[in-house]
Amino acid sequence: MPPRFRDIVEEARLSARALLDYGEGLFNPTVRLGVTGLSRAGKTVFITALVHGLTRGGRFPVFEAYASGRIARAYLAPQPDDAVPRFAYENHVRTLVEERTWPTSTTDISELRLVIEYQRQNGADRTLTLDIVDYPGEWLLDLPLLGKSYEQWSAESLALSREPLRAKLAAPWHAHLATLKPEAREDEQAALTEARLFTDYLRACRDERFAMSLLPPGRFLMPGNLADTPALTFAPLDVPIDGSAPDHSLWAMMRRRYEAYKDVVVRPFFRDHFARLDRQIVLADALAAFNAGPEALHDLEAALAGILDCFRIGRSTILSALFRPRIDRILFAATKADHLHHQSHDRLEAVLRRIVARAAERAEYAGAEIDVVALAAVRATREAQVQRGRDKLPSILGTPAPGEVANGERLDGETEVATFPGDLPDNPEELFNGGFRGLSSGDTNAADYRFLRFRPPKLERGGDAEPALPHIRLDRALQFLIGDKLQ
Repeated sequence: MPPRFRDIVEEARLSARALLDYGEGLFNPTVRLGVTGLSRAGKTVFITALVHGLTRGGRFPVFEAYASGRIARAYLAPQPDDAVPRFAYENHVRTLVEERTWPTSTTDISELRLVIEYQRQNGADRTLTLDIVDYPGEWLLDLPLLGKSYEQWSAESLALSREPLRAKLAAPWHAHLATLKPEAREDEQAALTEARLFTDYLRACRDERFAMSLLPPGRFLMPGNLADTPALTFAPLDVPIDGSAPDHSLWAMMRRRYEAYKDVVVRPFFRDHFARLDRQIVLADALAAFNAGPEALHDLEAALAGILDCFRIGRSTILSALFRPRIDRILFAATKADHLHHQSHDRLEAVLRRIVARAAERAEYAGAEIDVVALAAVRATREAQVQRGRDKLPSILGTPAPGEVANGERLDGETEVATFPGDLPDNPEELFNGGFRGLSSGDTNAADYRFLRFRPPKLERGGDAEPALPHIRLDRALQFLIGDKLQ
């Protein structure tokens, strides 16, 4: 199919922006690092811990430039994009350290600029500017919409909603959908009702009992200033993929609003932010999928494959930097590794590596580097051995958040408890073959895995200095993402 005029214009605008960014980078070497992940994966915590550790003297033995003393200092500078909100770093540090609560989830894009003064391995003094771009992973799942018609998207969304577990959650929406005639006259109230029921279905899928990840359009669950606008007031209809919508019909109305969503939401995000990234970390809460059950794990696999398909990947060259930037390193991180004993960390990495295996092969073939790590940007637990009969179970010790339930007792958020969350299997295929039970089965007590939500750790201050946040493998993530830029 020949490229449309709009696509040609978009490519020209992207190339012009890339050329401008390249020119600025000649005088001020800059890496634009995208940080994303699906809901509750820990994006805000990751960025906060990364900046806090580099600016406040954290322990990063695997991050070579830092561990060897070649980094003289790192400090925050005014961000470059005047139209993008600043990442509220100081507020997030206060929330973690003083209030011992987790920051609120990412619902919009934000940015932070970190300047790193360092000495190259040959002794020359240099400066690297790290622009950190924080955005919801749900927005990435919207990018494939740019290549789909309304009819294609409707068919795919309906097919997904009819899968066994989702069908129960979609029942109210499906019941209303059965009463609609796509060829009937456009009707604002019918569109509002269907959009509301469709959004309720998406929201139900995200509940921790089901923990579904594949939930486009992303803005339906985080509408921001677009709430109640026509661009967010549409939903799938049961129409043929190759059909033609009659003028002024409900079908034509939904199609028009779907196209408006792409124009108002998806294209600006791709053009102004996503297409400019150099490096990317994708955070995944695999533990939430283990909690929910096999369906959630397969859904996470599909979502991460869809996310990786969105990236323009390949080896970065002068030519690509001039006219079409490419992401040349992508790190997939399984977060909340502190909720497992260290004996299961390698197994958690193996599960995530299995999830992204097929897509990663394509990325590596194109010249991009892909890695997988199990980490905890802020470690909330300690390890312990708990006696159960004659056995000693490798357990974790921490303070669960208020309202969490352990052994039938609802906790107050102040009591420290030891818990054995369960061992992950040596072979990850056992999980993908449905060999475990989760909360979606309906019996909480029968779930094979139960991961509590823990509060951030209580830190001991040494003098006037702000204590460093403990972590697991945050330094390994830094080494992969920017270590080569500091040689």
